[in-house]
Amino acid sequence: MDDVLAAAPESEVLPWLLTGDPAIRWQVLRDLCDVNKETVDMERQRVAKIGWGARLLALQDDDGRWAQGLYSPKWTSTTYTLLLLHWLGLPKGHPQAVLGCRRLWDGATYYDGGLNIAKTIDQPETCITAMLALIGSSFGLADRRIEDAVRWLLSEQLSDGGWNCESLRSGSKHGSFHTSISTLDALLQYQRAGGGISVELALRRGQEFFLDHRLWHSHRTGAEANRAFRRFPFPPQWHFDVLRGLEHFWAADASPDLRLRDGIEVLRAARRTDGTWSRPAPYSGRTWFTLEGPGPSRWATLRAQRVLRWWDS
Repeated sequence: MDDVLAAAPESEVLPWLLTGDPAIRWQVLRDLCDVNKETVDMERQRVAKIGWGARLLALQDDDGRWAQGLYSPKWTSTTYTLLLLHWLGLPKGHPQAVLGCRRLWDGATYYDGGLNIAKTIDQPETCITAMLALIGSSFGLADRRIEDAVRWLLSEQLSDGGWNCESLRSGSKHGSFHTSISTLDALLQYQRAGGGISVELALRRGQEFFLDHRLWHSHRTGAEANRAFRRFPFPPQWHFDVLRGLEHFWAADASPDLRLRDGIEVLRAARRTDGTWSRPAPYSGRTWFTLEGPGPSRWATLRAQRVLRWWDS
């Protein structure tokens, strides 16, 4: 169908989305079709059995890792495979995901709550701590160290509301778009999973950091901090982009703020005449397999449509 979609009217986009992988379908049903939770949950269970999710689970090493590595190689290591399974929507409590999480947390080096699994760094790493907190919360890892990691992330929030890996390495006092979105997503996931530490204030301050920057603009000049942020590959890995930033506000069920309007316009401008969005080239690195080829992208279309639905509502 992808070959003929360019000639299809916009009314055909939703049926086209629903012919995708179960990881696409359950999110379309939840976010664009408003069907009952039971139907959504039934479709979500298929992520572990059919399609991309099942393929990733089949690639797990006998010891619970992927690619025999914790953080590298990118993007096939345990960390990034579990991140992808999180974005695909593998249900909480899946035993293979929990085992992979356990390998990450048991293989990490700890620094009073902060942690690190990268071989080239000998100090706590904010992005990695956030990613592991997100993964552990998403898949239901029962480990008190997640609480310690969340407390550490809260202590690392900068005065501008953001986070930055370089604050420990070089003393940077200004938030990083990449580190801040990873940490915000982790804290939101932790909160949604029923975590016992209050993260509401940190979430609001972190969201205000992005609002103060009109999502991706310089706080000094008002110009775009990085034009590459207009691209939104899937999976985003550790990167920030305009769509990922907007998705956080959608996921947090935040009230639409006019300071996000520039990002919304970027999203609208990227829409094709057939009502879909194209697949941006993925970040370079090793992958297990290709999720989508060039052309109209179900991932980009799903993600963009649910953000615009939230905004326009």
